[in-house]
Amino acid sequence: MHKLCKILYFADQRHLSEYGRSITGDTYIAMQFGPVPSCVDDILKALRGDSFFSSVSEIEQLRHFMVFENRFIIRALKEPDMDELSGSDVRCLDYAIGLCKDKSFTELTSFSHGLAWSNTQRDRAISVKDILREAGDDEAYVEYIADNLKTQAAFL
Repeated sequence: MHKLCKILYFADQRHLSEYGRSITGDTYIAMQFGPVPSCVDDILKALRGDSFFSSVSEIEQLRHFMVFENRFIIRALKEPDMDELSGSDVRCLDYAIGLCKDKSFTELTSFSHGLAWSNTQRDRAISVKDILREAGDDEAYVEYIADNLKTQAAFL
């Protein structure tokens, strides 16, 4: 679960930096062990049975695709539907998998404690601006992407 959250964080960070949008659309929370995608975390907890929403039909459907082997290890039961991802999504996910796959829990925790995590109070949302700054983007681009994301959110 920890590694999945870090893979999603670094994939979203890369995609935001290169393409101006995240893959997941999730909000990352600065938790003790690094950034955690809030909605994904809620879904995984429900799938694991640790939530009021564990018996919701959508969660029941997910049980056909993945299962928890223990409290923290998730195993896929089926191949993913790659048609749901764009080419840029796949490239950024592949990048993040390569970045994270061989790191231990401790290494990933330390690795994910970058500028964005450090600038955020624990258990609070990490700003998109800090995620982009951590990726090395200049301030004009950071402001441009943040403004675009606000505009897009206004139309949803």
